[in-house]
Amino acid sequence: MKLFRFGAPGQEKPGVILNDVQYDVSAFGEDYNEAFFQNNGLTRLENYVRENEGTLTQVPEGVRVGSAIARPSKIVCIGLNYADHAKETGAATPKEPIIFFKATTALCGPNDDVIIPRGAEKLDWEVELGVVIGKKASYVSEEEALDYVAGYVLHNDYSERAFQLERGGQWVKGKSNDTFAPVGPFLATPDELGDINNLRLWLTVNGETMQNGSTSNLIFNIPVLVSYLSQFMTLLPGDLISTGTPAGVGLGMNPPVYLKPGDVVELGIDGLGTSKQSVQAYA
Repeated sequence: MKLFRFGAPGQEKPGVILNDVQYDVSAFGEDYNEAFFQNNGLTRLENYVRENEGTLTQVPEGVRVGSAIARPSKIVCIGLNYADHAKETGAATPKEPIIFFKATTALCGPNDDVIIPRGAEKLDWEVELGVVIGKKASYVSEEEALDYVAGYVLHNDYSERAFQLERGGQWVKGKSNDTFAPVGPFLATPDELGDINNLRLWLTVNGETMQNGSTSNLIFNIPVLVSYLSQFMTLLPGDLISTGTPAGVGLGMNPPVYLKPGDVVELGIDGLGTSKQSVQAYA
């Protein structure tokens, strides 16, 4: 299945995509949150859609698309997880996954504007594959890790590099501003995708290609990440793991290039759709 959410910010309703058509499933009565995933929501939703196929209401064109998932308990991000990205930033290839958090208040719709924060100087982009956890995971083995995955999403891990690298060295400050986590346009269950280890990721700024990579180049793949994280924290249903970005970020250019008001960022991943954000100054 492909799950999406639509409507005004804070008032999103659940929907599904069938044969590229968006349908309203708000009568199902649940948002795509921790309780939904915890209580076998994907199977129950699939049954609901099957039972009501042909009578579901189409979502009108032009309606805002929200984050593909409701606000999770945590957004866990992996740093420097592509060798080419580590190289462009001058960092050594990690021996173990580098972990940081992104505030859940950064979550927004895939096509919402990205807002340059007050005092910001170095807003950067990062196309990433997001993994949504489907059931509580603690001390999970790599062999069983994929059993804990509900699906996958497109995520742009926006970063304010001055906040991240020059204001005390704590990455979370540069990752957590409002609008810094556009997620979607939809969540795809694993059966909707091909080889998860060979998906193309790309990103453009004002039509110019900046990133063009593949998940085949992940240093730590998804089973490794799910298992590794579960050794240090309990992953709850609906949690989002953002798996890192390939080369081509603004920080890695010579000289560095950062986003400014009026810029347009577009990105996509095979099987997970595309998103588009316009850059706006903080009002």
